[in-house]
Amino acid sequence: MPQTTTSGPATRPSLEEVFEAHEGGKLTALSRVELNSIRDLSIAYTPGVAEVSRAIAAEPGLAKRYTWTGRLVAVVSDGSAVLGLGDIGPAASLPVMEGKAALFKAFSGLDSIPIVLDTHDVDEIVDTVVRLRHTFGAVNLEDISAPRCFEIERRLIEALDMPVMHDDQHGTAVVVLAALFGATKVVERELSSLRVVISGAGAAGIACANILLAAGVEHVVLVDSRGIIHRDRPGLDGIKADYAALTNPDGRTGTLQDALVGADVFIGVSSAQVPTEWLEGMSDDAIVFALSNPTPEVDPDVAADYARVVATGRSDYPNQINNVLAFPGIFRGALDSGATRITLEMKIAAARALADLAEPDLSPEYVIPSPLDPRVADAVAAAVADAAIGLD
Repeated sequence: MPQTTTSGPATRPSLEEVFEAHEGGKLTALSRVELNSIRDLSIAYTPGVAEVSRAIAAEPGLAKRYTWTGRLVAVVSDGSAVLGLGDIGPAASLPVMEGKAALFKAFSGLDSIPIVLDTHDVDEIVDTVVRLRHTFGAVNLEDISAPRCFEIERRLIEALDMPVMHDDQHGTAVVVLAALFGATKVVERELSSLRVVISGAGAAGIACANILLAAGVEHVVLVDSRGIIHRDRPGLDGIKADYAALTNPDGRTGTLQDALVGADVFIGVSSAQVPTEWLEGMSDDAIVFALSNPTPEVDPDVAADYARVVATGRSDYPNQINNVLAFPGIFRGALDSGATRITLEMKIAAARALADLAEPDLSPEYVIPSPLDPRVADAVAAAVADAAIGLD
């Protein structure tokens, strides 16, 4: 049977429980050294600490060994695209960033520190993170709205000699690919033969398209609020224009309903609702990933009447596609290997590791491991580290 630490969906907590759990915040700092004597103080602080500082000043690379930077991830946000709440600002986004830091610790053993910035200016965000670069060893960008998130990530990757990843893009994409690896085996199809429709051309949608194309999917159609993205659509610019040239090889036009005619896979990463009758146009043994939270694009129970495999972002249905399956292991693997970049090859390796865990027990209700499967982070970290070392 699939390994998990829970036997079923969790009981929904009350508001009182939620607020009690957040009282005083979810994080604290703990010292790793004893401070019970003058000798302890002389080792941890003055005068002993001066020797360590001198050594790092002479050889900056020692900071990874003698400070926490080698295992510390900065969780950086401007609060502009938080969960389904939108642009709620840095203060209101902090509970989410604290939660992300708690997940890093629980699932990968990595320490992390939330940094919420009171600006939406790309230059200011990049400059601030670069100036803080000696404080941490990796950067997890979180809940930053598109299209700014693409430029911020690109510029930080160029500026920093450390792993940088926007999890809303790439964490989602990795887990989607992993679930699709499993789902294709259930429906006995090859990845390259699939016609995939992605509803949503923001951060997650673009990243999903990118990783699916890299993994061998040949037919991907992106759909945004104005309809199917195609080469001749007026008003396209920036990254959507780039992906208009890379996707939709048949030159389809029209609406999401038009895109779904004959499609094998639907991936929803927007809030756009899908009427049930639109699924009737999909192929036999269709695959539906309705990932919007808390309300999927289509009711999962209804989708099951039209699709062989259904996945959501929720924990109370089978096949939960959750970023926590990916980002803790990806960052740990990158830091373990000494990688200065998180490459596309490393992300695909992470997806294959997740798929391999699920493969012995594959079924329509189990194409991806549970987020609470204790094997996940170790398997992902090992695969990412191997891929990083293989690229040297």
